[in-house]
Amino acid sequence: MINSIITGVGHYVPERIVTNYDLAEVMDTNDEWIQERTGIIERRHIEPGSKITSTELGVKAAENALKDAGITAQDVDFILFATLSPDYYFPGNGVLVQKALGCKTIGAMDIRNQCSGFVYALSTADAFIKAGKYKNILVIGAEVHSFGLDMSDEGRGVSVIFGDGAGAVVVSATTEDRGIISTNMHSEGEYAEELAVLFPGTKLGWSDEILKDDHGITKKELYPHMNGNYVFKHAVTRFPESIQEALADANLKPEDVDLFVPHQANLRISQFVQRQLGFPDEKVFNNIQKYGNTTAASIPIALSEAKAAGKINKGDTVLITAFGAGFTWGSVLIKW
Repeated sequence: MINSIITGVGHYVPERIVTNYDLAEVMDTNDEWIQERTGIIERRHIEPGSKITSTELGVKAAENALKDAGITAQDVDFILFATLSPDYYFPGNGVLVQKALGCKTIGAMDIRNQCSGFVYALSTADAFIKAGKYKNILVIGAEVHSFGLDMSDEGRGVSVIFGDGAGAVVVSATTEDRGIISTNMHSEGEYAEELAVLFPGTKLGWSDEILKDDHGITKKELYPHMNGNYVFKHAVTRFPESIQEALADANLKPEDVDLFVPHQANLRISQFVQRQLGFPDEKVFNNIQKYGNTTAASIPIALSEAKAAGKINKGDTVLITAFGAGFTWGSVLIKW
């Protein structure tokens, strides 16, 4: 029987640190307000004007993951790239990674599921591996949010949350009795516009007319819009549902989990879910305090840091869960 295991992890974040105090200089906010609502102390942003892209961050994370796995780009059979901040409207980032790494003419697919993008991508990789289609799949989550945030008083509710960064894993085929043991993915499109960027898109059109002053788009359409209370309410409901589903599929209980790595959306959400499931602090890994919400990159960055810190070891049961725009959500349970 073929199983899929994570053989390598890696991450990369920009060097530029943006603290809550830095944000307080450009908008009406403060460190206490941000920490109380999100748990975030600082985040990473690319240098202004540098034009560094999510592909470039993703390539650096991928190189680290490949090194950790002990393979080269020539060993990769397929690429999955999760992002909401691609280099171009099209084509996707996956093909740009294929070029940058010098991979063979392998397939490359982009996953557009925002905060749950890495969970969806990892679940897809698992299915391909178990079907016998590929042996080594490179899964990347990378974001450059800072270029498209409204750094004004009006946009502070969203802009203080997000950071730039990338994480990657190598998913490989194995006959060992370990690896990904349970996955689930869900969506509820009824709430799509509660957390969204509406432009560009065919719904609003994309022509000279909409860009004219008398037909201009609004900030709500151009910048990320989030109904924060609504998102929180649904997240703390869907997180536990998805977790319980993953555990039930594997015939496990919360106490069987060695490490819980939630999507780093908001520390308050993670803590709420932790209490609901009864996970002790030592079994939960959070790093949103120093990176903010890096959407599709948050879980692989956290996995990379957790492994480097010795918190993930062979044989451990690791649970990852995400919820985000769409609404979409899901979980992956791994016997590391």
